[in-house]
Parts: sequence; C-alpha cells; structure tokens
Amino acid sequence: MNNKKTVSLVLGSGGARGYAHIGVIKELIKNDYDIKSISGSSIGALVGGLYAAGKLDEYEEWVANFDIFDILKLVDFSFNANGMINGDKVFNKIEEMIGNINIEDLPISFTATATDIKNRKEVWLQKGSLKDAIRASISIPTVFTPTTLKGTELFDGGILNPLPIVPTISEFSDLVIAVDLNSSLNIKKEHKSILKKPKGKIKQNITDFFQKNIKKKESLSYFEIINQSIETMQEVISRHQLASHQPDIMINISNKTCEFYDFHKAKELIKYGSIITKEILENTE
Repeated sequence: MNNKKTVSLVLGSGGARGYAHIGVIKELIKNDYDIKSISGSSIGALVGGLYAAGKLDEYEEWVANFDIFDILKLVDFSFNANGMINGDKVFNKIEEMIGNINIEDLPISFTATATDIKNRKEVWLQKGSLKDAIRASISIPTVFTPTTLKGTELFDGGILNPLPIVPTISEFSDLVIAVDLNSSLNIKKEHKSILKKPKGKIKQNITDFFQKNIKKKESLSYFEIINQSIETMQEVISRHQLASHQPDIMINISNKTCEFYDFHKAKELIKYGSIITKEILENTE
C-alpha cells in the first residue's frame, strides 16, 4: 500500500534564492512526498521545469561550483533596447539538458507563469515547448530580452504573480506546498553559517572590484535600483496572494539570504532550502 502524500508544489520567484527550491524538492522526496504537479514563476519555473523533465540533478551539478568568473562568462550583453542580456548562453545550456520536450509530455502536471505587459495579463503556460515556457517566465524586464510566443512578447512571471498558487487549485493532490522566496523573516542564528561562502583571494578581489566600481556611496547603482524594485514588488504581491490563497504547508525563504543576482551561491542556498524544509516538515507531522 502506498502511503505517500501527493503534493502540488508552488515554486515562487526570487532570483538566485531560487536555488533553495532545489533543496526543498530534495527534502520532500527524501521524506516520501510524491510531487504530482508544479506551478512555478521565474526561477521557480526553471527549477520546477527541470525537475519535471528529470534534469534537476544535472542542473544542480552545473551550478554547484559557480564562482563569479563563471557568472561573468555566461553574461551576453545585448544591444537590444528590450533588455541588457540576451541570456542565450544560459538558455542554450538549459536546452541541452531538457531537449525539445513539450509540457504536455512531462510525467507531472506543470505550469509556468509569464506576463503579457502590453495587455497587462498573467499568462499560464501549460502546453507547448518546455524550454520556451521557462525562457518566457524568467525574462526579467530591462535585464533579459523577452520571449515572443504566438506573437505575444512575454516577460517574467514574477511581475504579476511571484507565488502562483491558483494553478494548483484544480489538481487532485493531498497537499499544496508553497515556497515563498520573498519572506521578510530574519535568518535564524543557527542558519547564518550555512550561507557564508568561503572566498579565495581572487574571488574576493572580484567582489571588491564590483563594490568599488558599481556601487556608489551617495546613491543607488543601476543594478541596486533594479534589485530593490523587484524585491519590493514581489514581496508585496506575495503577501496579497497569500492573503487570498493559503497553502497547506508554507515554506518561507528569507529575502535576506542573498541578493537577487548572487548566482554564485548555489551550494549554500540549496543546503539552506533543505534545512528549512526539514524543520517545517518535522513541525507539521
């Protein structure tokens, strides 16, 4: 007899903090939860889509040893007015992993949310190319160039719905578990050591370079303005979403764990996501 609890998993947006989703998924599987459907926004759509396609382990192995040099190598600046970065280097690698699979052919139900800015609409991508759906969902305005699907330019799902709980309502599962990457909760003392990344001399010098050359003392830099605007917007929208739709289990990842663009901190964030999930599951049993 199968006593596994089936889960509809909601994976929120939040930039680099999305690595914590990997830890969450690993801990759920470890505790015999059966993930039957995933609804994801932005980085949540990326991690959720990779899991649904059976490629999450491969992705984790790729990002686990990223340093700042690796991140810089993946940045392909665009001269397109729609975004600073094409994102082709990243997406080509992701396409290598998942291939040309369609969403309807995945073994579990999957929804990626995106935003039609022109018509001010949230778009649910539940059919067609998985890689195109992921690409659309993580197209942060002014940062990544948008994706055009069926003649419509689509941007990041987190603009209108950073925590897409509603697509899971019609799913037949025992539990809805949501992972919010924009929680304003403080990090517990015992968890702070997990998030400290050892820095070699060269890496530290690169960090110092960015701080000295990008960060201005008297005003916010361009990147800080984008970062703080996105963070504020997503935290407020997430609160409103949770006020109207409460999941059965809420996993809160503090927005203080890292900056939105700290994509060189995969190992630490994966471990953090796993530990937070373990504690929450122990308290719900």
